[in-house]
Amino acid sequence: MKKVFLLALLPLFLTGCLSTPAVTVNNICTLMDEEVSWYRSVKASEKKYGAPAHVQLAIMYQESHFASDAKPPREKLFGVVPWFRPTTAYGFAQVKDATWDWYQLKTGNYSADRDDFDDAADFVGWYINQSKKRAGINKSDAYNQYLAYHEGHGGFKKKSYQRKPWLMKVARKVDDNAKRYKRQLNQCSTELDSNSIWSLF
Repeated sequence: MKKVFLLALLPLFLTGCLSTPAVTVNNICTLMDEEVSWYRSVKASEKKYGAPAHVQLAIMYQESHFASDAKPPREKLFGVVPWFRPTTAYGFAQVKDATWDWYQLKTGNYSADRDDFDDAADFVGWYINQSKKRAGINKSDAYNQYLAYHEGHGGFKKKSYQRKPWLMKVARKVDDNAKRYKRQLNQCSTELDSNSIWSLF
């Protein structure tokens, strides 16, 4: 019986070994220079939804550190054994199943995948736009945009985040990163725009 139990748990251990490494970002220009298609994606989303690229990138960095197959950490059974994950969040933008279904329904983008950066950027831009429409949050306000991203528009309007000091601390971190990314992108946007154009040929 013990062997059967251990065999049943084996896939849970193995899935933790097959994930995309997280990316640590000190300068967003360096990453966007290396990942030209990512830069094109956030700029396309910015143009489509009016969602600033630096806000999109700060949210995705906080959610996944740009790991394509990121998932929430597993809960621990008996405090030791890796068990089920607390939510269905997945991908670059850590989107839950129900929210992704909503996005696909509203945009018609049924072929979108959460582990595809282009689709993730389109989702984040779309969600930032929804936060403006539904909760009146300025698209450049990374702090409140992240709170709405995490809590949902209903939760944000009820100010559920006020009961979560840890979340407001994380939102300040997202805001700080967004401001830093904005300064950095202002310095390298000309070069990145050039890279993006030439990479199409």
